[in-house]
Amino acid sequence: MRIDLHTHTLVSDGTDTPTQLVSKAAAEGLDVIGLTDHDTFDGLREARLAGQAAGIEVLAGLEFSTEKDGASVHLLGYGCDPHDEELLDELARVRVGRSDRVPGMVARLTELGMPLTVEDVLAQASGTSLGRPHIADALVAKGYVAHRDEAFRHWLYEGGPAYVDRYSTDLTRAIELVQRARGVAVLAHPWGRGRRGDLPEQYLAELVNEYGLEGVEVDHPDHDAATRADLRAVASRLGLLATGSSDHHGLGKRNNPLGAGLTDPDVYAELVRRIRARGGHP
Repeated sequence: MRIDLHTHTLVSDGTDTPTQLVSKAAAEGLDVIGLTDHDTFDGLREARLAGQAAGIEVLAGLEFSTEKDGASVHLLGYGCDPHDEELLDELARVRVGRSDRVPGMVARLTELGMPLTVEDVLAQASGTSLGRPHIADALVAKGYVAHRDEAFRHWLYEGGPAYVDRYSTDLTRAIELVQRARGVAVLAHPWGRGRRGDLPEQYLAELVNEYGLEGVEVDHPDHDAATRADLRAVASRLGLLATGSSDHHGLGKRNNPLGAGLTDPDVYAELVRRIRARGGHP
């Protein structure tokens, strides 16, 4: 089995519809994908219907925008009840935080010589989860940058010239919310992009023992071979599931093709077993 457990659609910041994503996954020879749009379940129904038609299993998921000591951390929640009110309320707060900072970032970009409006950004978004990628897409559409990566590298990165902070859920609370919704919490690309120091093994152990973290995304394009080996060893010591995935965003990311990272079938089987054992929605 070929299993890719981290993908996005235009419901958040990908460029494929859920149906298009599933069709591409089938063409790439994948058997299972995890749909993990940012802070929303809105694309799940369409993706599952497309998956039934294409013979692709779609694992229900989301990518939760969280923070630890002011640093951004992404948490994958698999198999959560998509109707859990406490979780849905918190996801709505996060999405409001995303959209509320757009005017401030647009104003900063305009001051930096790249005139932009909120309407320009909204024109790039199809779903309810607005974010920096849509601002990047507006910059591309205006011809200010060539692609999203350039926009993030020069202007939109955390702490960058056009960056504006926003509300994010505390990481430990997010793990608890995923668990209360009968899901499984897995840290997304925890040691990518120089973030290893933010989430050392000692802290990961605390997340496991005190808050119920159950997995880490090991095989991810943001992790080089040495990082993957070290993180896999940590996962083994802490009893964490070690997942793999592409973090595919369609045209929104240039180095994340479907299947760029894969999850071992035995790990996937255990993930689904845990979700079902607690009454979740795999």
